[in-house]
Amino acid sequence: QVQLVESGGGLVQAGGSLRLSCAASGRTFSNYAMGWFRQAPGKEREFVSAINWSRNTIVYGASVKGRFTISRDNAKNTVYLQMNSLKPEDTAVYYCAAGGQPATQKARYDYWGQGTQVTVSS
Repeated sequence: QVQLVESGGGLVQAGGSLRLSCAASGRTFSNYAMGWFRQAPGKEREFVSAINWSRNTIVYGASVKGRFTISRDNAKNTVYLQMNSLKPEDTAVYYCAAGGQPATQKARYDYWGQGTQVTVSS
C-alpha cells in the first residue's frame, strides 16, 4: 500500500502561483511513477502531469503545458506541482496518484490521495 497526502492548495488570484506537494508513505516511493490529476465540479477527472521514478520522463496535459512544472524528491518521498500563471479554469480539486508508468489515463494508477482544492479567482 502507498498512502498519499496532498497539500498546498488554496485561493489565489488569476496570474498567481501555487506549489502543491504530495507526500507518500508505505511502499518504496521511488518504485512508482507519480501523476497529478484535477477534477472540477461536474467534469471528468483530467490528467495534469506525470513523472517517472528517475525524472527522465515527464508528461504534461495540453492545458497546463508551459505553466505547470512537476518534480519529485525521492529522498523526501514527495512529488511537487509548481503552478504558475494560474487561470480561473484551473480551479479544481487536485489529486496525486502513484502507478507503474507516467501515464495519462486514470486507470493506470493504483493509489490516490484525497485531493487538495485550488481556487483561482478572476
